[in-house]
Amino acid sequence: MSNPIEAQARIDLAAAFRWAARLDMHEAIANHFSVAVSANGKRFLLNPPGRHFSRLRASELLLLDADNLSAGEGDCDPTAWNLHARLHQQLPQARCVLHTHMVNTTALCCLQDFEFLMLDQNACRFHGRIAYDRDYSGMALDMAEGERVARLMGPDKDVLFMGNHGVIVVGASVAQAFDTLYYLEKAAALQVVALSTGRPLALIPEAMAAVAGAQWRSYPTDYCAMHFDELKRILDQQEADYCR
Repeated sequence: MSNPIEAQARIDLAAAFRWAARLDMHEAIANHFSVAVSANGKRFLLNPPGRHFSRLRASELLLLDADNLSAGEGDCDPTAWNLHARLHQQLPQARCVLHTHMVNTTALCCLQDFEFLMLDQNACRFHGRIAYDRDYSGMALDMAEGERVARLMGPDKDVLFMGNHGVIVVGASVAQAFDTLYYLEKAAALQVVALSTGRPLALIPEAMAAVAGAQWRSYPTDYCAMHFDELKRILDQQEADYCR
């Protein structure tokens, strides 16, 4: 491929699909991941319909243009088109968009008026980063839903809890977004277990949670990239066809 940016984006996104399947953060051939390959977000890669996350390869990803509505409707799932095309263009932080129904985070999305608990150090990573959609509005079968979701996230949130639905995570890169998705589900799993005990929760005070959140954001080591590079090395040894 002559475009090295697109070529690398394909490899990275394919790796994200493979690892989402390995970690059971997928729904077979449903749910969608995308990454922008143009500066304005209008051109982006997206998984094709009918392809299982565990089998997806870099070359199979669709290259879509948000200005070409008819192509988007014909080539990809309409709910993916209506969400991802809008998010990539309207949210500067949404170079990569990951939408899943992963079990623990989605369970929390189904609790009435739930807000993510500052319960442990991983949870503090998400202090001030989460937006909430309290009004389930069915499937995203028109562009208005993508517009609504973009407004809910705004320019300063990178996680959206979608009530009775699932989660959207966005990031500046595939590595950053996948790292966020991974640790979000880890923190959510801990919260589901803690809530299931019925015992009082020892929440981290708001002021300290804010401090820890700021520490995560300013941490000097780029663990997102290191984490994702290691995941790709594992795939290189065990499932090398992902990057073909």
